[in-house]
Amino acid sequence: MNSTSEAGKKPNRLINEQSPYLLQHAYNPVDWFPWCSKAFERAKIEDKPVFVSIGYSSCHWCHVMEKESFEDRQVAELLNRVFICVKVDREERPDIDAAYMAVCQAMGRNCGWPLNVILTPTKNPFFVASYIPKSSQYGGIGLVDLIPQIEQVWQNRKKELELMGENIKEKIDSQFLVDQAAQLGQADLDAAYDQLYLSFDPENGGFGSAPKFPSSHKLLFLLRYYIKSKDKNAWIMIEKTLNKMSIGGIFDHLGGGFHRYSTDSEWIVPHFEKMLYDQALMTLALLEAFKVSGELKFKKIAQETLDYVLRELCSEEGVFFSAEDADSEGEEGKFYLWSIMELEQVLPSELRDIAVKLFNIKQGGNYYEPRRGNTGKNILYVPFSVEKVASELDLTIDETTQKLEAIKRLLYCRREQRVRPFKDDKVLVDWNGLMIAALSKASYVLNEKKYLKAAIKAADFILKQLLTEDNKLFHCYVKGQKTASAFLDDYAFLAWGLIELYEACFDEKYLLASSALTERLISDFWDEKKGGFYFTDNLSDKSIPRIKQVYDGAYPSGNSVALLNLLRLSLLMENEKLERYANDLVRTFSYEVKANPAAYTFLLIALDFSVGPNYKIVLVGKLNEKDTQNMIYTIRQAPVFNIALKVQKDGESSVAYKRINGKAAVYVCRDKTCMKPTSDINQLTKILSALE
Repeated sequence: MNSTSEAGKKPNRLINEQSPYLLQHAYNPVDWFPWCSKAFERAKIEDKPVFVSIGYSSCHWCHVMEKESFEDRQVAELLNRVFICVKVDREERPDIDAAYMAVCQAMGRNCGWPLNVILTPTKNPFFVASYIPKSSQYGGIGLVDLIPQIEQVWQNRKKELELMGENIKEKIDSQFLVDQAAQLGQADLDAAYDQLYLSFDPENGGFGSAPKFPSSHKLLFLLRYYIKSKDKNAWIMIEKTLNKMSIGGIFDHLGGGFHRYSTDSEWIVPHFEKMLYDQALMTLALLEAFKVSGELKFKKIAQETLDYVLRELCSEEGVFFSAEDADSEGEEGKFYLWSIMELEQVLPSELRDIAVKLFNIKQGGNYYEPRRGNTGKNILYVPFSVEKVASELDLTIDETTQKLEAIKRLLYCRREQRVRPFKDDKVLVDWNGLMIAALSKASYVLNEKKYLKAAIKAADFILKQLLTEDNKLFHCYVKGQKTASAFLDDYAFLAWGLIELYEACFDEKYLLASSALTERLISDFWDEKKGGFYFTDNLSDKSIPRIKQVYDGAYPSGNSVALLNLLRLSLLMENEKLERYANDLVRTFSYEVKANPAAYTFLLIALDFSVGPNYKIVLVGKLNEKDTQNMIYTIRQAPVFNIALKVQKDGESSVAYKRINGKAAVYVCRDKTCMKPTSDINQLTKILSALE
């Protein structure tokens, strides 16, 4: 351990960790351990409970709790006296986070981050809470009052606490009721649509009230529902939500990319952190909306989002960092906010009026904080159309658009001189899998080779550096170090990304790698008794609740993504075993899905694929020949989503797919039966337009 640093402070054990989040706490006076066996051995020896605090580097309230409590000598002395203290980066150890988030939900608490759990030395949980202030306020208890109470209970009722923790773990272990009679089908897709329709905000887009999260998988579900049902209300929900998010403060109008969520119902006031997974999933929603509608605004926002990722979140190796913080210089949103004085300094007079009008700039600021009130600063958002501003300022639309781009360039250049928010440079395999999927799809939807190049570079690095010869993944890569064995999401999300990459470039090594990862997932994570995938593998710590996740939250669950992978790979690899696992997985979670289908919209995307119709399309031809490329282009324009596309040479399959008279030929297959092949583009277009 280093002796002293950071203004003479003595570091704790976290100084030897790789996680940027843990290193942020390395100079706290709290005697932190990382999650390790030594911490729990010490707890047994000293007969102390274990205080586990789980967070992540870009979490605003995690920073607040650190400043209020973990940097405070009084609180630190209490924590060190009563507990063995453990700090966990939820992104580095999502297994621990998922287990104790399940505990939080089982105990009926409000769950979020920071997540603070108190355990017995045998890891039985008996207390859980999210953010806890230093001092009691507004009817809620603070740490300085809570800790002595916990100390008394531990000394006097230890056996009760152990039993409570065991009961909670048993409740989690029995969480999924497998109901063989609960078959999922089209009725559940309709029920999810009805739920989304009822919760839709017709004025501002999105679902429910504030705070609002992107929940991109809901839009991806609605896109598929719209294509099959032709229900115009489905498209209205998609278009309104994407439009409102794209003009709101949740989108960074200067640098691109989406903030994590909006604190208001209008998408104006965000929490300013930017997460890699949001960039990937929002890009996928925008790309598919663009494909369906041809609306150029969706294309533009998708491009700006991906360009932000390539510029700010891409490592030298070509893989992607996990997040940018909300705070800079100790203040949330400071990097993104503007005073009227700053705008006057940066913008020439002929651009100032346009900027003030377009971005709704206020002299006293348009950004309010619950604690500080009016900050005098402005969030950049676009409440008025270019057409309206042009009319009011007596300009043409082209003139206004050109001036808007000039304004953005000037403000961006000035903003680059500011202190940037902290960048969490962990490389997480699961979130990289999502970004590989987004970049791969963008490469052909937007016809941009740079996105394919980026997807290939990221995938190749992970397959070479973070995958063992027997197809076991690592979860995390930080500053050249591999940390933590992989979890369900790593295998499922990377397999998804590799399928998308295969369908972008048709290099079979990516398809084979996706198949191998899925086979490893089955062998190491599948529950042989009840079905479904555990979050952790067979060798994981059994003293931590081993859970199955299926709820689609900020991003899809690993089980939902794995289900779609199984279905697509069963077609692409002609492997019926994978289809059987998919059917078993659907049965495993059918009871939960029927109870609240809109909570599982990515799983329902996979269910939609399963319900069908779905199609395997085999193109036999040489990739470098024009007729093959023309066929690929035509297939990609098909107005359906449930397609598995494979390109192969003559005789490469157990089924005799062959070219026709030396020309590229396309076989469109449904339910293991293929239509008559064609090598004629016009005929192929007719076939595709008739698909359901």
